[in-house]
Amino acid sequence: MQSGALALFADTIALSADTMALFADTIALSADALALSADALALFADTMPLQGIAKLNLLRINEMLYLADYLV
Repeated sequence: MQSGALALFADTIALSADTMALFADTIALSADALALSADALALFADTMPLQGIAKLNLLRINEMLYLADYLV
């Protein structure tokens, strides 16, 4: 009977070790996801000035087209 209890105890320890390994993998994946999110935010922040410049250029082009129609 004791050998069966020892075998169950050994299985419990093995399952606990597997659970800890999966938990460590989950933490590593979460860290990777956070790093990717930080990279995405940095890229988004880099695009904001470019979008502003593009909008300004579009407004200037529209202004020139309007003036060209008015002056011609």
